[in-house]
Amino acid sequence: MDVSLEVQEIQINKELNLKGKICPYTFIESMLALEDMEIGEVLRIIVDYPPAVCDVPKSLKNEGYEILDVRPVNETDWAIVVKNTEFK
Repeated sequence: MDVSLEVQEIQINKELNLKGKICPYTFIESMLALEDMEIGEVLRIIVDYPPAVCDVPKSLKNEGYEILDVRPVNETDWAIVVKNTEFK
């Protein structure tokens, strides 16, 4: 049985490595990076602090950013992919 997953190619404009950082710094540094980016650009955030995997996407979504993807990179790290969207 051939099972294939369709993977959407996402253009990453900037990557932010927050390994070793804890909340709330993971959220604050993510917000600062997004504020310096153009509307429509995509930020990939790498975290290794387990609570940040849930907290950062939730907080960024509450601020109006679009969460495109959250997935493990390896046994300890996660990637959060966020699109800088126009605030409404």
